[in-house]
Parts: sequence; C-alpha cells; structure tokens
Amino acid sequence: MRLKINKIVAAVVMSMMLAFAGTDAYSQCAMCRASVESNVGTGKGHNHEPESEVGSGLNTGILYLMVIPYLLIGTVGFLWYKNSRKKA
Repeated sequence: MRLKINKIVAAVVMSMMLAFAGTDAYSQCAMCRASVESNVGTGKGHNHEPESEVGSGLNTGILYLMVIPYLLIGTVGFLWYKNSRKKA
C-alpha cells in the first residue's frame, strides 16, 4: 500500500514539475510566427520562398513537434498496459 502511495506522490510531483517547466515556452509560437511574417513581408524569407511554401513548412514543423509527446505518452501507456497484463 505504501509503495502505491509513493508512486502516486511521485507522479503528482513529476506532473507539477513538467507543468511549471513548460510555461516559458508558450510565447515561442507567437514569436516564431511574428518573425516569419516579418521576414516574408520584407523579402528575407528562407531561400525567397513564396508565402504559401513558408506557411506550409511552418505548419509541417508544428505538426512534427506536436506528434512527439503523443507518441511518447502512447508508448509509455502501451508498455505499462502490456506489463500489467503480463503480471495478471
């Protein structure tokens, strides 16, 4: 019973640490967007690409960054499920 409580406390502490560690990153999407809009508007875009290609590339990058946490959480959940089924 004590081990179960320790795991719960560890999970809560870890989630709180991760929640507070990520608050500084929220502004970065707006900063990146403003920077891209500014560079494209002044003609300093990457390789002078048209705006649609820059926007498409930016959206693709955001999707890649968004998928990674879900893959990690899904993998951990699958392994946890598989391990719990093996014990039962």
